[in-house]
Amino acid sequence: MAAYDIDELHGHILQILLRVDRVCREHGLRYYCWAGTMLGAVRHGGFIPWDDDMDICMPRPDYDRFMQHAREWLPSPLEATCIDITPDYPGGFGKIIDSSTTLIEREHSDYVGGIYIDVFPIDGAPRSRFMQRLAVARYKAVDKLLYFLHRDPYKHGHGPSSWPVLLIQRLFTQEWARRQMRRAYLACDYETSDYVLDYDDGLKGILPKTVLGQPTPIRFEGHEVMGVEQADVYLRQKYGDYMTIPPHDHQRQHNFFFLDYNLPFRQYHDQRSFVK
Repeated sequence: MAAYDIDELHGHILQILLRVDRVCREHGLRYYCWAGTMLGAVRHGGFIPWDDDMDICMPRPDYDRFMQHAREWLPSPLEATCIDITPDYPGGFGKIIDSSTTLIEREHSDYVGGIYIDVFPIDGAPRSRFMQRLAVARYKAVDKLLYFLHRDPYKHGHGPSSWPVLLIQRLFTQEWARRQMRRAYLACDYETSDYVLDYDDGLKGILPKTVLGQPTPIRFEGHEVMGVEQADVYLRQKYGDYMTIPPHDHQRQHNFFFLDYNLPFRQYHDQRSFVK
């Protein structure tokens, strides 16, 4: 289990969600509670008790517009970060972070940010199952490449296990990987597609667009936020028997490497030897 106070963390990320909700309502943007956050809203009326992050998603047109205007729309100290606007960001999806805090997810990743909520862009998906598999495989390959570009090459020692990572970091640049990721995203237009795809969830992330439907009000910790229209269909596809509480050893937490509620992440002095 995590060493930090999860209730305090929940309070911080809930405030991020409520501010993002306000921005989306003001500017007519579609968003949905997603993944464990949608599950928590349905099963627990809020946070899954042991869950230490929060997920929302946005259709690609809304996601791109949000990220383009985040600097002017989000109140301080919130900031948006994603592969398209932050050169050293390592992921295929975005985050809304509280820049007055510091959070490092993994000891062996060079990315340093603040307490966050994840924002997953939802893209159009091809109808053909073969082309769907091809789209997911293409994304996963680039996503893995990005991971290695940001990872400590000596995570598993200085022997042969470090050589593939060192070779990748010599042969490829983060900018090249970002361009390939963008091409994968835009292969199918969201608005004209019958199917949509959350790349981060692989083939399980492919579903009819009607399942998302229109953003639908749902209660989360006593607040009204937006969820998936066909919540039962979505949650059953992703989790199966989602109303059953999993056993203790399947209750997943990040157990973050470093968390400070009062230190702005740009003031964090990173002393890990592999960080450039």
